Amino acid sequence: MAAISTDPVALEAFYRRHVDEISRFVACRVDDPHMAADLVAEVFLAAMDSAHTYRSDRGTELGWLYGVARNTLSAGRRRAVQEKKLESRIAGRRLLDPDDLSRIDDQIDAERQARHAIEAMEGLPESERAVLELVAIEQLSVAEAAAALGIKQGTARVRLHRARQALRRAPGLISATAVEGCR
Repeated sequence: MAAISTDPVALEAFYRRHVDEISRFVACRVDDPHMAADLVAEVFLAAMDSAHTYRSDRGTELGWLYGVARNTLSAGRRRAVQEKKLESRIAGRRLLDPDDLSRIDDQIDAERQARHAIEAMEGLPESERAVLELVAIEQLSVAEAAAALGIKQGTARVRLHRARQALRRAPGLISATAVEGCR
């Protein structure tokens, strides 16, 4: 059974053995055909992820799969309830007009360099990246960044230096002004 998570042939055989039963199980509980198809797929994906938990001494594959299906349906219902709550929170609120969208689009364009800098920093250790983000992108001083991170100013300077050195060794990632950008 655990082979279904790594062996496509085993997965296909498992799927063919049980898809009709799981489809019926879901169809009894869901009246939207698209949602039913999605849930059946989710059941088999969940089964692949949790195949290692199946114990033959506790019951049949199908019995275990029904348990996976029940859990998947429950999770789907919880998601649907959460979506309804979110929809009700925005009901009656003003949607964005074209001017709002244009302003947001301009802001996104203005922050393009910062997004590239953040992407370039992803390979840095978290401690170094945190200092560099605060100094180079948020324009805090080293002292302010140290205070925000709860570290000593000297530690912040060392981490900032290491981060800048690492980014300089990676040519073309971000401009020198983004790396050096601090007050």
